[in-house]
Amino acid sequence: MNVTLCGLIRFLVKASFLKVSDEYLQSARVSSVYPLVLILLIIIRPVRYIQQQEKDGKEMKNIQVYHVDAFTNVPFRGNPAGVVPEADRLTEEEMKNIAKELNLSETAFLFSSNQSEHDFRVRYFTPTDEMDFCGHATVGLSWLLATTYGWQDKTKQIRLETNIGTVPVELATENQNLTAVTMTQVPPKVKDIQTDPGEIARLAGISPEALDQRYPIKLAYTGNWHLIVPVKSQKEIDAARPQIEELKTLNQIQKASTTHLFTFNTTEPGYDLYTRDFGPAVGIQEDPVTGSANGALAGYLAMEGILPLQHRHQLKIAQGHTMGRPGTLFVTVTKGNKPVIQVGGSAVITISGTLRLPE
Repeated sequence: MNVTLCGLIRFLVKASFLKVSDEYLQSARVSSVYPLVLILLIIIRPVRYIQQQEKDGKEMKNIQVYHVDAFTNVPFRGNPAGVVPEADRLTEEEMKNIAKELNLSETAFLFSSNQSEHDFRVRYFTPTDEMDFCGHATVGLSWLLATTYGWQDKTKQIRLETNIGTVPVELATENQNLTAVTMTQVPPKVKDIQTDPGEIARLAGISPEALDQRYPIKLAYTGNWHLIVPVKSQKEIDAARPQIEELKTLNQIQKASTTHLFTFNTTEPGYDLYTRDFGPAVGIQEDPVTGSANGALAGYLAMEGILPLQHRHQLKIAQGHTMGRPGTLFVTVTKGNKPVIQVGGSAVITISGTLRLPE
């Protein structure tokens, strides 16, 4: 066998942690099949390296992750969220990296709660930021807990501890099958803005004439602040082409997560409202179906007197059509000291898997 080649094989064998004598390597049997030996060593090397790493104590931790489509009962529609149901072992940096890796609008991380009145603590991350609250990820994680983790068999309510306070989630079942999860959002707030409506229309990518002058443009809150923009028709909302960078700057100045366009004039049969949501300030150009923004919209409608509070209102809201991910939100507005806003829907678990992270 060529001396140089024999030396290379000897090096690869030793690097692969195989116990083979020099005499055997120099034998005629090996020299006659040395190309095959080289191929086998190249294959064996990574496997042996991983095995040696594990022996050296460089173990990996396995993290279960789920991809859940919220506000739909059809896969690949609605708003996809990541859910990590056992996050107690994760650092904040690991959570940020997982959210980047999943690359969904939001990922929810569940922790054990040290407060007896809560079942879990939840944190929400976009690929770029931590959010105080996320509606569709709350629907997704609640659906996962109720079905995959069996919570629908032992309770009708899951209580979540979040950065904005307690968020109770009701589980609705029919014939022992989960039909909907409904979260009660925190009490709504509304505040005025100083920006010119025509400028907001320009940044939202619609004409000033498309604004519905019957209703004010305001900021509204049920967990996150959203800029609420009334528009005359679904057609004009669908035609919106926002100035993303300028809209991002405006929302950052306003401390608003997103800009939320809405109309009562929808062509979707059976729906009360149609919406679109843009969130470049939190790293989301457009969100398919937004639980927090539509909850804030309902709070705005109630507090501005657009929905009279003498009655309980049940709204069916459509969103996501322009993105090819149509979804449905069911929103209830009930009279209270402040209007009580509940947002619900169904979900579909589309992907489950394991992330391997170094310990």
